Amino acid sequence: MDSSTTAAPMTSDCETESSSDFSWWPSWRPTSMSLLKAAESKILARIQNNLWARFVKLPNQDRIWTLTLTNKTVHKPAEEPPKTPLVMVHGFGGGVGLWVRNLDGLSRSRPVHAFDLLGFGRSSRPHFPSDAAKAEEQFVDSIERWRQSVGLESMILLGHSLGGYLATSYAIQYPSRVSHLILVDPWGFPERPKAENQESQGTEAVKTFRPPRWVKVIAGIVSFFNPLAVIRAAGPWGPGLVNRFRPDFRRKFEDLFDDDTMTQYIYHCNAQTPSGEVGFRAMSESLGWAKRPMLQRVHLLPPSMPVTMLYGAVSWVDSSSGDKAAEIRGKAHTRVMLIDDASHHVYADQPETFNKVVENICNSVD
Repeated sequence: MDSSTTAAPMTSDCETESSSDFSWWPSWRPTSMSLLKAAESKILARIQNNLWARFVKLPNQDRIWTLTLTNKTVHKPAEEPPKTPLVMVHGFGGGVGLWVRNLDGLSRSRPVHAFDLLGFGRSSRPHFPSDAAKAEEQFVDSIERWRQSVGLESMILLGHSLGGYLATSYAIQYPSRVSHLILVDPWGFPERPKAENQESQGTEAVKTFRPPRWVKVIAGIVSFFNPLAVIRAAGPWGPGLVNRFRPDFRRKFEDLFDDDTMTQYIYHCNAQTPSGEVGFRAMSESLGWAKRPMLQRVHLLPPSMPVTMLYGAVSWVDSSSGDKAAEIRGKAHTRVMLIDDASHHVYADQPETFNKVVENICNSVD
């Protein structure tokens, strides 16, 4: 990592809790923005290409934590036009550090930008409305204001999970800015199944996830709280809780880190003052269904916009939503691909395959 380009932008003037309502929590929760910064810095130290990390200030004074990567070894002729940048949007509870397996490979031939969504990671954590449409619009508006502030005319837009949902919403509203839309195991596309329909469809019914009664009961209780409240409520046991219930994150990155670096990063991303998760809660129903399913809106994407949907072959996200999206778009260019031996975090489970697929998509643009 090029320390000369990363040291200056990493300001520390927001490394404190953002709300006085939670002023007593730091003594209970072993977290802070400074600890999140430290965990992330350890991850980003693995990056080999040129890295510029900084806060991008939006007109409303919100700040979006942003990484920009370029290949330090390739110098193109001045007369050669710049390639369309790739912009990567993480999923719920994530942050830019989760792309550590992908950033170098994908920035070999074009600039790559990755940012923490508003309300997540190191970005500003403002208030989100309780209305689903208004919460979604706040996310999307922040992405557009970020684009304007960075100065991008167009981009290849890639979103994972919640990031895929928001990327689709953005592409619907600002189609001229998106050269290709890449959706990785996107959340929020299917409609919530109607119980009466499930009972009447008989043997030809499409398989849908039907949780046990105890899961429904717990989900009903949890629905009164923000999704990540349990991590904060666990106080000093929070980091151990993440290690216990998400050991897969450590395994996915074990060849890069032989300790709990990644689970510590996940913990510090999600133990901060709730913000983006409040917006997500407003947009979702019980058990994680979207209140405004994206399959109801994919027809609003321009037919000329190419869309690629990448799914993990063993993910909990049903890839049939991708097939339905392609059917809804008719003759529009929509491609659905499965990545073998990959779960929901496709980019970390099969990084080489993922990087190759995404690089090929990018090369098809320019």
